[in-house]
Amino acid sequence: MQKKIPALTLAAMLALSGVAHAVTPAATPAANEAATARHFAALVSGTQPKTAELNLFFSMMPKGGDLHHHYSGAIYAEQFLDWVDKENYCVNKTTYRIESQKDVIAAERAKPAGQRNCLSSSEVFADPGLYAELLQRWSTKDFYNHGGIQTPPDRTFFDTFGYFGPVASTNTADGLKTLKQRAIAENLSYIETIFELSPFISNPQFDQQALAPGLTPAALHTLLAGWTHNLEQDAAFQKSITAYNDNVNTSSAGIDDANFTMRYQAYVLRFLSPSQVFSSMVAAFKAASLNPLVVGVNIVGQESVNVSMRDYSLHMEMFKFLKAKYPHVKIALHAGELALGMVPPEGLAFHIAEAVDVAGADRIGHGMDIAYEHNALATMQKMRERGIPVEVNLTSNDYILGIKGQAHPVTLYRKYGVPFVISTDDAGVSRNTLSNEYVLFASQYKTDYAEIKKLSYNSLRYSFLADADKQRLLKALDVRFAKFEAQVAASDQPVKGSKP
Repeated sequence: MQKKIPALTLAAMLALSGVAHAVTPAATPAANEAATARHFAALVSGTQPKTAELNLFFSMMPKGGDLHHHYSGAIYAEQFLDWVDKENYCVNKTTYRIESQKDVIAAERAKPAGQRNCLSSSEVFADPGLYAELLQRWSTKDFYNHGGIQTPPDRTFFDTFGYFGPVASTNTADGLKTLKQRAIAENLSYIETIFELSPFISNPQFDQQALAPGLTPAALHTLLAGWTHNLEQDAAFQKSITAYNDNVNTSSAGIDDANFTMRYQAYVLRFLSPSQVFSSMVAAFKAASLNPLVVGVNIVGQESVNVSMRDYSLHMEMFKFLKAKYPHVKIALHAGELALGMVPPEGLAFHIAEAVDVAGADRIGHGMDIAYEHNALATMQKMRERGIPVEVNLTSNDYILGIKGQAHPVTLYRKYGVPFVISTDDAGVSRNTLSNEYVLFASQYKTDYAEIKKLSYNSLRYSFLADADKQRLLKALDVRFAKFEAQVAASDQPVKGSKP
C-alpha cells in the first residue's frame, strides 16, 4: 500500500516546487478600493491624462446624483423634434422655430409640399442640411467646428430654449422616462431636476411699488405680506398650484423604482416683472410645501441681462420673506453665473453673498464670480461652516462664460474647504453626460480617487431628499461602489497574450 503523504508536507513540497499559488485569499473590499485608487492614479498621472480610459472609468463608476439639472435643457433636440409631430405642430424652415397656432399650421398644410414653409418633423429629418442646422440652433452642436455665422456662445446657449420652447412642457412623462433610462445607463441613481416653471400672475401696481426708489426692506416685506395674503385668497391662483402638483404627480408616475429615484424643483424666471417673479415664488413654495416630490425651489434665467441684474437684491429679499414663511422648503439658487466683462464690475461683487446671507440658500448653482465678490473669504467660510455646497457645471461654465481650468473657481472652493458637487446643468443643449463632467474634472485638476468617490457621495448627502430616501440611496451606493471596485481590481491586470 502506498504511504499517504501528510497534507502539510504536500503543501510544503508544492511550495518548494514553485506551484503552490493556486489558492489565493479573496480580495477584501479595502484591497479592492486601494487597487481602484492605484488604477485611477495611473490614469491621471503624467502630463496628459488618459482620457479614453477615464471615459471608461467614469462610465462604469456609480454616480450618486445630479443636483443641477434642468429638465428642458436635458432633453436632446432629436426628442423635441419627435414631439413636434405628436403635438401636430410644425417647424418653420426659415426661422427654425416651432409653430403651434392651429390656423397657421392648417394653412401651411393646405399648400403643396414644395411650397410649405412650415414642415413636419419627418420632413425635417428627411432634409440633411435643414436637420443639421436645426441641431445647431436647438443645441450647441458643432459650435466650434462649423464655419457659419453664429452668435456669441452665451447667446447661442440661452437662445436654444426659444426654439424648442413650445414643446418643452409637452410629453413630460416620456421625457422623464428617457432621462431615467439615460441615467441608469451611466450608473446614476438620482436626479433632482429643475422641472417646470411655477404659475404666476401680473400686478402692475405691485411692480410700481416694489421698484419704488428708496424702498426699505421693512416696507418691502409689508408689501410682500399684503400681496401674499391676496394670492392665498385667489381661488384661480390656488387652483393653478394644485394643477402644477397634479402635473408633477402624473408626469413622474412610474419613474421611481429600486434602481432610480427622481425629485423635482419648482422654478421661477428672474427676468420677469417683480409681480410675476414673486407670485411664481409664492406658487413654488406652496407647491413644495404640499407635495413631497417637489423638494425645492430655484430661480433661473440669464443672470447678466438688465432685469436680472436690476432686481437681483429684490429677489433675494423675496426669498428671505418666503423662507421665513416656509422654513422647511429648501432653496437652490443660481447665483454668480457671471464672468468679468459681462456686467460692470460692481455687478460681480455681491450675488453669492446675498444668496447665502439674505435668501438663505441651501445650495448655490454655479457660483462663478466668487473671486470678485466683496468679502469672498468670509462668504466661503460661511458656506463651509453651514455646509452650503456649490453645484459645479464645468461644460456650461466653459461654454457660456469661457471659464475653465485654473480660472475656474472650483480651485478656490477646494482650497477653502467649501463643499461642491459635479453636475450637468443642461446636458441636452450641451450634448453631454454626467460621466463626462467627471472626466473633465479629473482631467483638469489634480485629484485622487478618494476625492472623486467623496463627490459621488456628496451628490446624495447634499440632495434635498427626505432623510429616509437619502439613507436608502447612500446604502445602495455603498453596495454599488463595492461591486465597481471589485470589478476594477479584477480587470486591472495585464491581458494574457497582449502586446506590451
